[in-house]
Amino acid sequence: MKSWCTMEKTKDLEYKKIPGLLISLAIPAIVAQLINIIYNLVDRIYIGQMIDGNIAMASLGVALPIITFIMAFTQLFGNGGSFLAAIKIGQNDSDGAENIMTNSFVLLISSGIIITIIILLFNEPLLLLFGANGQTLPMAIEYITIYSLGTIFVQIAMGMNSYINTQGFAEIGMKSVLIGALLNIILDPIFIFGFDMGVKGAALATIISQGVSCVWVLSFLFGEKSTIKIRRKYFKLNFKIVLGICALGLSPFIMSSTESLVQIVFNSQLEKYGGTLAVGAMIVILSVYQLVTLPLHGITHGAQPIISYNYGAKNYVRVCEAIKLSFIISFAYSIIVSGFIILFAPYVTRMFVNDPDTLIFTTWAVRIYIIGGMSYGAQMSCQHAFMALGQAKISVFMAVFRKLILLIPFIYLFPLTIGNTQFAFDISLIVASFVHDAPKVFAIFFAGPVSDIIAAIVTTITFYIFLKRHLKKDLNKVLDSSD
Repeated sequence: MKSWCTMEKTKDLEYKKIPGLLISLAIPAIVAQLINIIYNLVDRIYIGQMIDGNIAMASLGVALPIITFIMAFTQLFGNGGSFLAAIKIGQNDSDGAENIMTNSFVLLISSGIIITIIILLFNEPLLLLFGANGQTLPMAIEYITIYSLGTIFVQIAMGMNSYINTQGFAEIGMKSVLIGALLNIILDPIFIFGFDMGVKGAALATIISQGVSCVWVLSFLFGEKSTIKIRRKYFKLNFKIVLGICALGLSPFIMSSTESLVQIVFNSQLEKYGGTLAVGAMIVILSVYQLVTLPLHGITHGAQPIISYNYGAKNYVRVCEAIKLSFIISFAYSIIVSGFIILFAPYVTRMFVNDPDTLIFTTWAVRIYIIGGMSYGAQMSCQHAFMALGQAKISVFMAVFRKLILLIPFIYLFPLTIGNTQFAFDISLIVASFVHDAPKVFAIFFAGPVSDIIAAIVTTITFYIFLKRHLKKDLNKVLDSSD
């Protein structure tokens, strides 16, 4: 029998006006992502302010692909299952949703154990493959060895939190992130500077914080307030359910795992043409770029339960309304924030670096790369809408298109083409004395915005065509209502 709280959440998803509902679900998710941004920024600010901060930042940069790969499995088994569970809830199939969630839980634990063993056994060759050199390898090994011991905590805290958000408990999901992030911010300076542990302290602070978040998430999902619960009777994996989870989770998994591959390629090419300074600048760029991407995750995650639930309930007008509003808000946000970062790049970059030459170079690089962020809202909202509608194949292709078809080839091709032009020479003149081949370094950074813009255009057009074909009548109602 459903609790009063559960029925209220279901009723909201089905009847509450879309703008107010999206705001109520998105704001806690956005706050959670902003907290996550603060944690990531503070973590890297502390690392950047170490005595050998530039080398430490570059060391974190070569370790980042492994961390991103770990996150990819939380997307595969967490997000993939949560989309399916939301549709089942919309169909009033609580047993089916619980079976999916419990299978997801078992998959996250199993993958966490396997990944931990692999990292502990092969961290040095992996880091060398990912762009580590004699300067960065020792710190990178120290960081990733400790971080890997908390892999299971990360998997559960992040992967299972998706099931809290997908039920409409956005505030609880926000608190899951808040607890880990605030604890991490408190522990970072204690371990890094107070105990003089350096990057080892940053990693230790992270796994302790994620462990606490893990306990919080599980206490909710095993508790009375959760609409669906982890059930012991479903601990034996169901092959059909696992395939369904992986099918829908494959898109966010590819988005995250290919991000790891992109970081490896960036590190390799930047090391080749720009050295340690350019690799260190990339980790700052990725940190700043989170100001664009993570709040967008909050917006699209807020829209996801509305889209998935009403799609399962066959209420397609509400599906279209939620998609339209999510797209407008996401696109507007990405334009405004990216423009702000470009205008005030020196002030943003100064948080991470204290060397004057490094500041000039990193500010220049940030401004180039963030141009593509203006289009990212369109890409993100359509990508997540495909997943919320259960369109695994299209979603996977769009995930592959931006990074594997566009970005990675461009990272290799642009230095050989654009990197030899007068345009690249003129743009990179300001940093020519900092790296040994500035025009080619510019071309590598420039591959990012070009890929972002092309991918956003293609994904938006593809999604609009999909809606016109499958939900044409309901889409026209929504469009007419805005005239």
